[in-house]
Amino acid sequence: MTMTAYRHLEVSQVGDVSVVRFLDRKIVEDVNIQELGQEMFRLVEADGRERLLLDFSTVDFLSSAALGKLITLDKKMKAHGGALKLAGIRPEIYEVFAITKLNRLFDIRRDEAEALAAF
Repeated sequence: MTMTAYRHLEVSQVGDVSVVRFLDRKIVEDVNIQELGQEMFRLVEADGRERLLLDFSTVDFLSSAALGKLITLDKKMKAHGGALKLAGIRPEIYEVFAITKLNRLFDIRRDEAEALAAF
C-alpha cells in the first residue's frame, strides 16, 4: 500500500489498523474541515483501509462542522464493512460528543492502546 501524503493527517500502520493523528490543534475553519473530510474519506474510499483509529490527543478544539465529517466517515466505514474507533479525546471535546449523543454513535476509547485492543 502506498503512503499518500496528507496535509491535515498523519497516518501510521499498527498491524491491520490505520492510526490517524491530526496535524491541526484546532479544527474549526471551513476550508480545513472540507480538506480534512476529503482526506479522511480518501483513507476509506481510495486506500481501502478497513480499520481506522482516529487519535484526537493533539486536538484542542473541534467545531460542529468537523463532527459532521466524522459522522459521514462513520457511514462510509460501515458501508465498506470497516470499523472506526476514536481515542484520546479531551474532556471538553468529549462533552460535545455527549451533548450531541455522538458518544453513542462512535466507539470512543480512553487512549490509543485501549482503542487498538478493542478492534
